[in-house]
Amino acid sequence: MKTKGKYILKGHKPVLETDLLKWAEWFETANRHVGDTKVGKYRVSTIFLGLDHNFFGGKPILFETMIFGGKYDKDEYQVRYSTWEEAEKGHKKAVNQLPKSKEAV
Repeated sequence: MKTKGKYILKGHKPVLETDLLKWAEWFETANRHVGDTKVGKYRVSTIFLGLDHNFFGGKPILFETMIFGGKYDKDEYQVRYSTWEEAEKGHKKAVNQLPKSKEAV
C-alpha cells in the first residue's frame, strides 16, 4: 500500500512530516485517540491514523472510527475523516447509533 504522506499531530492539527525517522519516533509514543467509548457490548474507537489514506487525490484522510462488538464484528463499521473536528463528530454519531444497554463491558 503506497501512502501519500505521513502526518503527526500538533495539538489537534495534522502536520505533514517528511522525515521518516521523526514520524516513526512520534508515532511510537503518541496518544492518537480522538475517542474510545464503550456502550454495552460495543466499543467505538476513533484514532488518528498518521498516514494519508486518500489514494485518489484531494484532502488527506487521516482519522478513522470503527465499531467493535456484536453485529459490527462482521459488518466492520469504518468511517474516515480529514480533520480532528470531523472525527469527533463521527465518533459521537457512531456512539449515538448504538443500542443503549446497561450491561457492563
